[in-house]
Amino acid sequence: MKVLLADNDAERAGLVAAALSGAAQVARIGPRESLLEGVRRAGADLVLVDMGRPDRDGLEALRALRAHAPLPVVLFVDDDDPAFMHDAIAAGVSSYNVVGASLPDVKVVIRVAVALFDRYRQMEADLRRAEEQLEERALVARAKTVLMRRHGLSEPDAYRRLRRRAMESQKRIVEVAAQIMATAEN
Repeated sequence: MKVLLADNDAERAGLVAAALSGAAQVARIGPRESLLEGVRRAGADLVLVDMGRPDRDGLEALRALRAHAPLPVVLFVDDDDPAFMHDAIAAGVSSYNVVGASLPDVKVVIRVAVALFDRYRQMEADLRRAEEQLEERALVARAKTVLMRRHGLSEPDAYRRLRRRAMESQKRIVEVAAQIMATAEN
């Protein structure tokens, strides 16, 4: 696993890098490098960010990362701030950790963050598929309505006609429905 470490505190970053040695390749973000640039340069699989003092600019960098190169993001902060925690999670943070003075077992935190990120991505994909299926069903229903009105068919007969056209043209029913709707709108 390749981890991009974004931390302004060199001593703390060194401790984190040492804790991850053997379990991950650790790269550090450059001094004038954006988070997104660092991820691309390092080919990172995960981003570990330590914000001693969380700020809104840091959240903007996380939002840009989520939009252009979604990855699991582990965030460490020194102080508990519930409002900032909600904003950070909305920006794409997979694991929000208040550490105060002591550093937790980073390897465990990373494993949990990756698992949560993977689960979230799967749920997003499932949601997209479900939305696409609903849109397809609605399109087929509209096409059946057009056939029913145009040819005086019952709903089952309109569906059979759609299905027969799909089989004859070796297309999916939704593709035939889209063609019917395109001609109906002209």
